[in-house]
Amino acid sequence: MSEEVVVLDFWPSPFGMRMRIALAEKGIKYESKEEDLRNKSDLLLQMNPIHQKIPVLIHNGKPVCESLIQVQYIDEVWRHKSPLLPSDPYQRAIARFWADFVDKKMPDLGRKIWATKGEEQANAKKEFIESLKLLEGELGDKPYFGGENLGYVDVVLVPFYSWFYAYEKCGDFSIEAECPKLIAWAKRCLEMESVSESLPDQEKVYGFVLQMKKAFGIE
Repeated sequence: MSEEVVVLDFWPSPFGMRMRIALAEKGIKYESKEEDLRNKSDLLLQMNPIHQKIPVLIHNGKPVCESLIQVQYIDEVWRHKSPLLPSDPYQRAIARFWADFVDKKMPDLGRKIWATKGEEQANAKKEFIESLKLLEGELGDKPYFGGENLGYVDVVLVPFYSWFYAYEKCGDFSIEAECPKLIAWAKRCLEMESVSESLPDQEKVYGFVLQMKKAFGIE
């Protein structure tokens, strides 16, 4: 059966990067359609009428929305290669817990770091580093969150590494100084083609953040 896979995406989105990494890990070819979020395509509005957001995975004409669900779907549909979620139900639950933790912390705190100042920014930086240290604790001495191989939590978290430089520049702090083990993990992930080809250059992301700051009137 022929597989038709289309991805509706926007290049700096860490949520879209998750899907690209998962598809690359599985060796699935797909058509990528870049969205203009100020002028959303009819296809995006049709495929994600509830949230009207990217990323959207369209598999044989059927849409799958929300990046955590998309990565799980990709793992379940293409089981033949590179399993992302553990086979053990308890370990699978633990992986889902940490993926949920990433989603509850990284996007909101990251935005506060680049979009706020003063006490609000300082509090966001503090909580951001505390969250990364908790993730370092979960990583432990394993090469990846998935153990010896890239797993679900790795795919969920590593896209935010492409934003770390922007956070550091806007927040005037060093993530590596605070969380060296996590940065070593991210660099290890980037040695994999599925990751390196799915993440944009950090300076390009920083340029995008500067454009957003200007657009929102944030000095």
